[in-house]
Amino acid sequence: MEGKKVSIVDVAKTAGVSTATVSRVVNQLGGYSKETEKKVLHTIKECGFRPNVNAIGLRTRRSHSVGVIVPDITNEFFAKIVRTLDIFFIKYNYSVLICDSNEDPELEERHIQDMFDKNVDGLIYVSGMEAISSLVKNPRVPVVFIDRSPKNAEFVVQSDNYQGGYLAGKELCEKGCTRPLLIRDYRMASTIQQRRRGFLDALAEYGKTCEGNFEITILPDYKSAKEKVAEFLGEKGCCFDGVFTTNDMMALGTIHALAEAGYNVPGQVMIVGFDNVSLSEFCNPPMTTVAQDTEQMALVAGEALLKLIRKEPIEQKEYVVPIHLEVRSTT
Repeated sequence: MEGKKVSIVDVAKTAGVSTATVSRVVNQLGGYSKETEKKVLHTIKECGFRPNVNAIGLRTRRSHSVGVIVPDITNEFFAKIVRTLDIFFIKYNYSVLICDSNEDPELEERHIQDMFDKNVDGLIYVSGMEAISSLVKNPRVPVVFIDRSPKNAEFVVQSDNYQGGYLAGKELCEKGCTRPLLIRDYRMASTIQQRRRGFLDALAEYGKTCEGNFEITILPDYKSAKEKVAEFLGEKGCCFDGVFTTNDMMALGTIHALAEAGYNVPGQVMIVGFDNVSLSEFCNPPMTTVAQDTEQMALVAGEALLKLIRKEPIEQKEYVVPIHLEVRSTT
């Protein structure tokens, strides 16, 4: 068929099936055997057939695309999720449309509406809202929330954040920390609430607490952590000997603020971060941190959304992906 555009009729003739069957396979509508599906897909690949996505979308109201919204695409944690989702969906011939909400609820809502206007077949996203937007109650477009669990979310995939916070607290206490400091995102998203609760529960088991001035709330970035810890040291001195931060960038800022003030990590202050991004392993000293399995989270979310799109039964509506503690030199 070299030299001419391959049509669905050409594929049907070569595969020995009807054009309707080719159409059903292309659109994953079912009603055919695994053997027929394999034969048609093989023929499509051999012939170089490319379906007219716009025509299919107009006819079926399906665009063969999914939307992914994250709060910060420059954050390695979210970038890893996006990358895994893109690789996952391309295997099923879905395009992935990516938007960055910049932790802005208004921008997040605009992106949701834009996705629906583009007729996406489904949506996966990390929400910065306390409760789900009324927009995502669209009965035609299934939505899977990942990482964070806003109120009234139906399908959620997240890490075991409580256990992560608990392991961080346990690690500090077992290594001899007596005056722990918690540095967390000032926003109380579900992830932060769970990490905080786990950390405090671990401290309570060892007869410790970090009430009052020993819980610091800031923007969850390197600069804010470094500046706040430097300010804290200037006002109160190093009256703590262990720190848990709710992400690795804040932990790195804390390490650098302590170093510039002349304090040794982990000799005088131990530190545990959260996320296990690349810098946690290569910073000096290498950072103890709670490792999230971003690949597993993304794969579970992708598989769940695919089932929802295909109207297949979902075994469970909430998935909690295990975490583990990577113990390095800061403890």
